[in-house]
Formats: sequence, structure tokens, C-alpha cells
Amino acid sequence: MSSEGEPPLRITRVRAICTAPEGIRLVIVKVETSEPGLYGVGCATFTQRPLAVVTAIEEYLDPFLRGRDPDDIEDIYQSAYVSSYWRNGPVLNNALAGVDIALWDIKGKRAGMPVYQLLGGKCRQAAALYAHASGRDPREVEENARAYIEQGYRYVRCQVAVPGYSTYGAQPASGRSPWPQLLGLGEEAWEPSAYCRVVPRLFEHLRSTLGEDVELLHDVHERVPAIQAIGLAKELERYHLFFLEDPLSPEDNDYFGIMRQQTSTPIAMGELFVNQAQYVPLIRDRLIDFIRVHITDIGGLSMARKLAAFCEFFGVRTAWHGPGDVSPVGHAANLHLDLACHNFGIQEQHVFGERLREVFPGCPEIRDGYLWPNDGPGLGIDVDEKLAARYPFPEHPLNGSWPPVRRLDGTVVRP
Repeated sequence: MSSEGEPPLRITRVRAICTAPEGIRLVIVKVETSEPGLYGVGCATFTQRPLAVVTAIEEYLDPFLRGRDPDDIEDIYQSAYVSSYWRNGPVLNNALAGVDIALWDIKGKRAGMPVYQLLGGKCRQAAALYAHASGRDPREVEENARAYIEQGYRYVRCQVAVPGYSTYGAQPASGRSPWPQLLGLGEEAWEPSAYCRVVPRLFEHLRSTLGEDVELLHDVHERVPAIQAIGLAKELERYHLFFLEDPLSPEDNDYFGIMRQQTSTPIAMGELFVNQAQYVPLIRDRLIDFIRVHITDIGGLSMARKLAAFCEFFGVRTAWHGPGDVSPVGHAANLHLDLACHNFGIQEQHVFGERLREVFPGCPEIRDGYLWPNDGPGLGIDVDEKLAARYPFPEHPLNGSWPPVRRLDGTVVRP
């Protein structure tokens, strides 16, 4: 609140900053205020449709929010959420998330506290990370996993190539498919049965070589038919995964009840979720074990903290989405939630390269397989706009769109 006689604090401008220091298209929101030097930064990165998000921020949210009190985070969220009438899509959610996260940053700066203190304080000193190990065959995956274990990581996501086919999370293996391709596009085809045969062999090898102490994870990435995903989860049960990620697409949510009856493999889900109707039933009915949402796709820090609290009552842990297409500002927001939520499970790792650290001073620090905060006020991170401008969005033949994955007959596979 402003002191007596001083004009009240107001939002004066909301704008987007576009940058790609690592070639990944990032969108940052900057909320400026009437107090000189006081602003907040948030993440609004929807890397496949970033320019649509920028339009929503600058053409719609900026005029809607000018003159508002930045302290009114909840009211701003609720009023902006319904301002489009139709809602719950990833473009509008990301735009709103950028504003929401920036307002929490401002709130922390005004209080002189890290955001996690405003969320109730630390439950832990740092957030455990899982690293990404991949390879062309199980032995190469093992070698890469060992390298992470030697760095102090206790959690490793393991992905392996499928000989002759496209795959997710690993470079293609040598060898050609025995079947003719009808694609005519020069791309490797994807076939779910081949993938479902290879993955159990990967984890049989890893458990026999790495032992039981390391926690192993795997990402299906929603690419297989539901009944095959259920069979895969059953086969992997013997290898005691920490979790199996995104085994079903959002369109197949009703299969989770069948999967739960068939296997005790822990399930992480939610990377593609954008609204409550998708995730509330899975949590309420105890059909998943980890919530994996991209917090800007569900509306930001305000919605994510409510989701985490809801999950706590049903024994579901958090595992926020955290790859390279979450900006360092988004990773900082993830971390503040990780520190403050009792039901934290694990955090996905992204290593911040030199360019990212220059553009985003205050990046969280990775040490011994954990992500550590810097304890600065707000989110503890900023964006250097002059440096950010040196890294414009790269040209892309699909303008950033997710490239299609196809089966041998040319059918598009849902990610």
C-alpha cells in the first residue's frame, strides 16, 4: 500500500519480450508500474505459437490492466480470465500466466522477500532434479546415466532409440525399417509396437547394470494407443520406475481408471493439460501419482499453487514441466513452488547455458543434482532486454510449429 499522501501504485504497461538465446523461442512478460524502477517479469512461453501469445498480451491484456493495482493478484487473475469470455486455451492461458507470474514477482520485491516466503516458506532447501539420459542403444543410455549419477543425480529419465524408426527423446539408431514407408517426406516413421518392445529391454539392462539405488523415469510422450500403454506400464512394473510419464493422451483420460486397476507403476501426467476439466478428475479419483503440467499453460503461478494444494489432499506429488521451452523465469517460478509445496515430487532439469545466464541474470543454480534459489526478492531473476534483443526468434519452416510424427502409412501420431 502507498504511504499517506502518495499516489496509489498502478500498472502502467504490460508488454512482451521475445528472445531465443538457445534457439528456442521464449516469451517474457514485463509488467511496469507507476513506481520508478519497480516492475515484474513472468514467463508466457508457448514456443509453438509465441506470436499469438504476444498479441494477446499487448493488444488485449495491456489495455485491460493499465491503471490496476498490482497488489490485487487474485482479482486481476479472475477478471482477466473471464475477459475473453471463451477461455482455457493455451494461448490465452500463457498470456495470463506471464502477467500473473510478474505480479508475484512485484509482490515479492515490495515485501523484500523471495516469492516462496509469500507462499508459506520453505519445506526444503533445494529441489531435486531429474536429468535426461538417452542413447542409440541400452549400453549408451547406461553410460550417459552413469555420468549423471557421478555428478550427484539420484533421478534419471532414460530414453532409447528404436532401430529403424523415429523415437522421442533420443537420437535415431542405425538401421533401416524392414517395411516400406509411404511418407515421401524424408522423415523416419514411428510405430508403437516396435517402441513397446524396445523399452522393457532398456530397463532390464539398466536395472542389471545400474542397480536399484538410482531412480529411473521414462517418458512415453502420449504416442501409443491406450491399450498398448497399459501393457507397457504392466511390463515396466518389475523395474520399479520412479514414474512413467504421459502414457496416455488427454483424449484418452478415461483409460487411466483401467490402467490403475492393472498396474502399480507410478504415473506422471499433464504436460498437455490446459484446463481443470482435464486434471481434476484424475487427481480426485487417485488415478495419477504426479502432476506434470506446464504451469504457464494452465494460467500461471496462482493456478499452479491452487493445483498443488488440491493434489496434496489426494497424495499426488508435483513434477512441473521444465524443459528448454520453459524460460529461466518460468524455471524460477517452478522452483519457488517446489520449495514451498509439501507435496513436491521432482523437478525436470534444464541446464542454463552461458547465453541464457547472461540474458537472464539470477538464474537458479544447479548443484549436485539439485536446483537452488538465490534468495533475492521476488523471483530473484531478471531479463536484460538489450542482450535479449541480440537473439531474435530464428526462422523456422513451420514458424515454430510442432513437426508431425507419422506412422509408416503416413498417419499423423498425436504427441
